[in-house]
Amino acid sequence: MTVTTEQIKTLREKTNAGFMDCKKALQETGGDIEKAVAELRKKGLAVVAKRAGRTAKEGCVESYIHLGGKIGVLIEVNCETDFVARNEQFKEFVKDLAMQIAAASPQYLSSDEVPQETIEKEKEIFKAQAGDKPAHVLEKMMEGKINKFYQDICLLEQPYVKDDKIKIKDYLNSVIAKIGENIVIRRFTRYQLGEEA
Repeated sequence: MTVTTEQIKTLREKTNAGFMDCKKALQETGGDIEKAVAELRKKGLAVVAKRAGRTAKEGCVESYIHLGGKIGVLIEVNCETDFVARNEQFKEFVKDLAMQIAAASPQYLSSDEVPQETIEKEKEIFKAQAGDKPAHVLEKMMEGKINKFYQDICLLEQPYVKDDKIKIKDYLNSVIAKIGENIVIRRFTRYQLGEEA
């Protein structure tokens, strides 16, 4: 099938993918833009998975001060090369993360970091709130409540404040796919004036 330059241009604007990748995706999907977007996203996630094992030792530490000096954030994000560390898209991503942390106040990077005792305490609270529900109903409710709990306290699980249809982990994966390097959010600290340590 012949793909027009207009179709490729439209797909590039939607996905930021390369010219040849867009052309190939459109040929594979018979010129259907939406199917081509889905195809590129699948390939992007496959590329992200391949890059996950690569070492990320470059990057930057970013600071963000909010509300006239009442909230401050320090974050370290790593990438593979200093070239990418100087890239505007990478810098913008790190700034967005710092603003996310200031706004949403996560306590942990991912659900893996949440101590088991904290999860058990939350489960006890949920059980007490649920009352005398049947076991299978309680189990489903518990799963939903724990997922919501992770969204509140884990950066990667939080809805992105600039686009709440995606989570921070989705934003991270999209940046990895566009930049073409492994990117790791290493650590962060959030300070709030008057807050007890």
